[in-house]
Amino acid sequence: MIGRRLLAVMGVCVGLAMLVAFGIGQSVARQETVQSPLTTNAPLPEPLDVFELSQSEPNIAEIPQSPQQINLSFAPVIRSAAPAVASIYTKTFMRRRFTDPMFEMLFGGQLGQQSREQTSLGSGVIVDESGVVLTNAHVIEGADEITVALTDRREFIARVLLVDERTDLAVLKIDATNLPFLKFRDSDTMQVGDLVLAIGNPFGVGQTVTSGIISAQTRSTEGGRVFIQTDAAINPGNSGGALVDMGGQLIGINTMILSPSGGSNGIGFAIPADLARQAVESAATGNDTVARAWLGIEGQTVTQEIAESLGLALPNGVILSRLHPRSALLEAGLQPGDIVLDVEGLPVSDIASLDYRLGTGPLGSSLPVGFLRDGKRMDTTVKLVTAPEEPPRDTATIGGRTPLSGTTIANINPALSQENGLSPALEGVIVLQAQSGFAARYGIRPGDILREINGASIQRVADVEAALVRANGYWRIALERDGRVLRLETRG
Repeated sequence: MIGRRLLAVMGVCVGLAMLVAFGIGQSVARQETVQSPLTTNAPLPEPLDVFELSQSEPNIAEIPQSPQQINLSFAPVIRSAAPAVASIYTKTFMRRRFTDPMFEMLFGGQLGQQSREQTSLGSGVIVDESGVVLTNAHVIEGADEITVALTDRREFIARVLLVDERTDLAVLKIDATNLPFLKFRDSDTMQVGDLVLAIGNPFGVGQTVTSGIISAQTRSTEGGRVFIQTDAAINPGNSGGALVDMGGQLIGINTMILSPSGGSNGIGFAIPADLARQAVESAATGNDTVARAWLGIEGQTVTQEIAESLGLALPNGVILSRLHPRSALLEAGLQPGDIVLDVEGLPVSDIASLDYRLGTGPLGSSLPVGFLRDGKRMDTTVKLVTAPEEPPRDTATIGGRTPLSGTTIANINPALSQENGLSPALEGVIVLQAQSGFAARYGIRPGDILREINGASIQRVADVEAALVRANGYWRIALERDGRVLRLETRG
């Protein structure tokens, strides 16, 4: 009896348990249906394969079309520009002699001569498919042999078409055709902060590319030269190499760095492409120096003190102090005391930047110039002309036994003044060379201006020659150097 009751109770318990389990299962099912209803309007998640990265090969030949694409890699720009940048090797054959004067007197110095080869390295930029190469003048200075090595390992002996020491540019020609080359870009269209690449052969390690930005535009130096400043690393061997924009266009020729240690400290300088283009155009017309527009002016930067004295709100522009009688600015209506503010709408801050803005314009054309006179802005146009060769230079070399023996002298004219960075107001006779003879012994230097010989005023080369003929073994020479008058008195 007890066993039957126990079995009945157990059966009831099992049944209740099954009912409870069934109820719980239905409740869970109802909760899941509420949480993830099949009829919802919310968008379903995309399959995972939609978000997988593409496994196809990238199109490496594609040129970046947007700033976002450019920021991903410089490789397309480098592939386009690098083949047009070459390495330049120069050789200079030095002649060394024994220093024993007795040996030289007996054998004439011929047996004492030994040949010694001196080499140097730089970079260059191909700017025309016919083999026109731009580099720095200092890269090939004194070279007896110049070799241009391309990225495809071909090498060519180059000949010099143009050397311009003032701009530190040289134009070379190699006998090759269908070469890769870089196109010029107007330097003034670049802005501070734009990305740039410097391409060259630093330290002879092989072609190297560095990146940076334009740190400053029209940065002028004491010598009156104007540069693009960049923080792209430039090192020895980069001289003459290319500074390019993100389209692979040439915006400058790398030329020097500012560094106490000799290594790159993020302050590099490149000659603007506008000047470089002028050098190529001048070489194409047969000139051996860069033909640039001549201003014929003297002036100074408007400082805060000058601005306050003139009642100006801001210290902007260049105040003119003197104009040559044949100056193009004088013919355009400017006069001493005027303040030049801009050229073609681009501001000028000193004489160097004014010379750059006008000097790089096409010769024969006219450019708009804005200036301030009596506190009122005015505008004019200045025609760009070359410096006149008047009076003629009449270059002469002085021989004989005089304190001027060994010098080469010439009449100062606007063209000579522009070539040598002299004031356009200078007149008289200048010493161009003084490397040997009595002149070197007496300390006469290139750049000295002859003012007087034995009491006779010197205005032209003919005056020097006449004074030397009249002299009778006694010399009193007055010359001007760096604004000071120096006097030399000697006999014999």
